Amino acid sequence: MILRETAQRVFAGELNTSTLERKGDDEKSPAYVITPLGTRVNRVLAVGVLLDKQNIGSDEEPLWRARVEDVSGSYYVNVGRYQPEAAASMAALEAPSFVAVVGKVRTFKPDETRTLVSLRPERIVRINADTRHRLVLETAQRTWRRLNNMKTVLSLPEATADELSQKGMSKEEAEGAIEAAEFYGTPESSRFLRLIQNALRMLLPGKDIDLGLPEDVADLPDEIEIDTSKSTVPDSEKEDLILGMLDELDRDGRGAPMDELVRKAASEGIVSTELEEMTNSLMDKGLVYEPVLGRLKRI
Repeated sequence: MILRETAQRVFAGELNTSTLERKGDDEKSPAYVITPLGTRVNRVLAVGVLLDKQNIGSDEEPLWRARVEDVSGSYYVNVGRYQPEAAASMAALEAPSFVAVVGKVRTFKPDETRTLVSLRPERIVRINADTRHRLVLETAQRTWRRLNNMKTVLSLPEATADELSQKGMSKEEAEGAIEAAEFYGTPESSRFLRLIQNALRMLLPGKDIDLGLPEDVADLPDEIEIDTSKSTVPDSEKEDLILGMLDELDRDGRGAPMDELVRKAASEGIVSTELEEMTNSLMDKGLVYEPVLGRLKRI
């Protein structure tokens, strides 16, 4: 009996920074991508929003390419005739929609300096917001665990996997973290802590969650402290204030850049999670729209 590899919970922002591959000695041995935090990934469970899809094949033999975006970046998905169940599901899905994708990780090296990561789905299903939130939380929890495992590995550079197992890691976690530390070196913890922060901000709207974003994984706190401070701007003034910002930042008629809007709102006391809630509300009311990804424009 052939056992399937575990579908790992990994944010796109971690998976897409992976360049280390390990292949077995024969064709039937599983191949792995090892992330900078030490996750050995053969299969992955990806959760996010299906933003776009395209059939670059034919009606008789479809070949779907799609992009699924989570709180940290995009998973790139390729589905062909060898994945009939996933291909049929992809054909029936509409973008945008919440989806969960289970599939194998594939890499492609267009040159010596770049490694591109994509997914070959075994299954893709539409999910509701509650399921999305639960799976995002699980992924955030596992990312936090991997960060702390890496902190332990770097503090005990001579420790073996068996010795690290006594610190609460599984042997697989310890071996992956050791291999990642040897190949990638000390990870920039702020990059991965930001993934967790973005996830928590999405799960806990209305709270300005700030995890500190240390540069060195050695400075990573053992516990997450959540700042529950709220915006100083009264609710009645927020919409007019944001609409005024959109007018001010729309300098070329193509809409206000979201990164500038976030900074401008923060200077006025509106935290990023509140800004997201208010802009969503303005779009629901038909007052603003998103002409292109990353820009917001007043109607």
